[in-house]
Amino acid sequence: MRKPLSFLAAVILGAAALAVPSAATASTPVVSITAPPMGWNSWNRFGCNIDENLIKQTADAIVANGLDALGYRYVNIDDCWMASTRDAQGRLQPHPTRFPGGIRALADYVHARGLKLGIYESAGTATCQGLPGSLDHEVVDANTFAAWQIDLLKYDNCNNQGRPDAQRYQAMGDALKASGRAIVYSICNWGGAEPWVFGPRVGGSLWRTTGDISDNWGSVLSLLDQQNGLEPFARNNGFNDPDMLEVGNGGMTATEYTAHFSLWALLNAPLLLGNDLRSMSAQTLGIIRNAEVIAVNQDWGGSQGRKLRDFGDTEVWAKPMSDGGAAVVLFNRTAASATITTSAAEVGLGGSSGYSLRNLWTGATSSSTGAIAATVPAHGVAMFRVNRSGTLAAAPTAGSHQVGDLAWLASSNGWGPAERNRANGEQAAADGGTLTINGTTYAKGVGAHADSAVHLYLGRACPLFTASVGIDDEVTNAAASTRFQVYGDGKLLAYSGIKRAADGPSRLSVSTGGYSTLELRVTDGRDGNSYDHADWGAATLTCTAPGTGSSPAFTGSNGWGPAERDQSNGEQAAGDGLVPTVGGVSYVRAIGAHAPADLTVALGGNCERFTATAGIDAEVTSATARVVFTVLADGTAIYTSAPVTVASGPVPIDLDVTGRGALRLVVGDGGNGVDYDHADWADARLLC
Repeated sequence: MRKPLSFLAAVILGAAALAVPSAATASTPVVSITAPPMGWNSWNRFGCNIDENLIKQTADAIVANGLDALGYRYVNIDDCWMASTRDAQGRLQPHPTRFPGGIRALADYVHARGLKLGIYESAGTATCQGLPGSLDHEVVDANTFAAWQIDLLKYDNCNNQGRPDAQRYQAMGDALKASGRAIVYSICNWGGAEPWVFGPRVGGSLWRTTGDISDNWGSVLSLLDQQNGLEPFARNNGFNDPDMLEVGNGGMTATEYTAHFSLWALLNAPLLLGNDLRSMSAQTLGIIRNAEVIAVNQDWGGSQGRKLRDFGDTEVWAKPMSDGGAAVVLFNRTAASATITTSAAEVGLGGSSGYSLRNLWTGATSSSTGAIAATVPAHGVAMFRVNRSGTLAAAPTAGSHQVGDLAWLASSNGWGPAERNRANGEQAAADGGTLTINGTTYAKGVGAHADSAVHLYLGRACPLFTASVGIDDEVTNAAASTRFQVYGDGKLLAYSGIKRAADGPSRLSVSTGGYSTLELRVTDGRDGNSYDHADWGAATLTCTAPGTGSSPAFTGSNGWGPAERDQSNGEQAAGDGLVPTVGGVSYVRAIGAHAPADLTVALGGNCERFTATAGIDAEVTSATARVVFTVLADGTAIYTSAPVTVASGPVPIDLDVTGRGALRLVVGDGGNGVDYDHADWADARLLC
């Protein structure tokens, strides 16, 4: 669009009434972080029994125990730090007897030890303990925190007066941005109103996905289960937060605490200790000082950890690592030891003749031809780093391949097997009917039932995957709800919105060039998997020759604000866009542009294919949006789309660029002016 959405919305609604952030202020985090915060928080162990001596002693204990060298750097003061009234200028005051030296002096003490100080407030008229809240005091409080040299704000949700979550949390996010100090913004609204959606839009770097944790096994299981289905919303500058750690507080066994710590690490969750750091057992220190497990937490390999397989009371969780391997947790929820088995294929590493495994809790190393297995104690885990160590299989032959006809590395499915070229009948193999989504039939594809996964080997030679996805017509029940996700080498590439029985199919077009493996996953819509029959209609791979895939670097001009990497165009400052979404599908990688745009991508004669899904971003709903996408290679047009609108949906682009020196990616006006012309080169990728 030409005038920012924020301007138009303010005219129509009044700026104070906005319940959803405008595009122009949306996605810029208050502080850009590249790993989950690590440190300590006072609440779990001490509640309101806090004072400045405890905070100082805790900072000293972090250093004395070498925790700072492992990444534990935030010392966070929770509720009860403040006086019961504001001062004459309306500013928050520290409690006069608990914190007589003041918060700024405490920050200086913590900073002098190489650590960071966090503080607590609530997006309500009062905190959870009845002390002054920040609602309608956001600017003065943010400026106060900045003056005190605060490094992190945990922003709670008590006494919120029923006002919209996004509105209240954006007010503080904007105030923190304007304060002049980098303050990590931790949103704590207990998982209400989908903070994984609005959190990054209002400046959050992490957002609570649950209510409060308690120091017992049932609480850990409950919070863990609530993470299922949230994995698409984590990113390397914003993290899902299932609440703080309870390790060392005494309510669980060492085995349970080890499982708790391992799973939170795999989830890329903030690792915020909640015990008394001044007096810890060797057993507790052994858990929280495991550098190899911490390294899994701090590494962003392309997706947070997620549940890959559920056997009932035993589970397989995994996440990709940036070195090309995977971290794997075999989890036993039962009261007796159990042998749990998965495979390299299931964790995204199929296609190799051999694998190396390292047990992160015992230090033992081993090799395997693909099996990953361990006898796991009751309420315990086995945790591994797994890497390919053998010879890779041959890539698929060049051409177009139907997934329903290909060999699969592995598959799993919620009810009965995943079916080839037919719907899922829930029981024996081949018991389903024709793949049909809202009256459209597909001769080929995959019939699944959430939770489901099909793994294929690409050999880095297949630059494009396409499918039409939705609920099969054998189901009409409104309870059916699924999300389709596509992973390459365990890294999230694209995901659909929630699909229901009444919806028509969504077209998935995903750039897969340079990936060795593909995973087609269906998860339930976080409401149970009853009736979740899901079709990958006409699931097709286009393969060429093996190569290295990458997201293109670009330079050039853009209509409004800069062209954005991996987000849509918010029209103003760099980094102000949203998750790129076209045609109901969200993409992890993209170039977000606004007509007129003319971007150059250098190839140097080294690449073979350019692929993308080009369309109007979902931040725009106006029928006025109308653009033409053109790709020029060395000055010659090799692709020009018909006019693309919101109604027309996106267009897939798959171009041979062999020997070309440079591409120009041009977004032009579709003939009616450039208002609302937000255009994504979604999933833009080079195979070189």
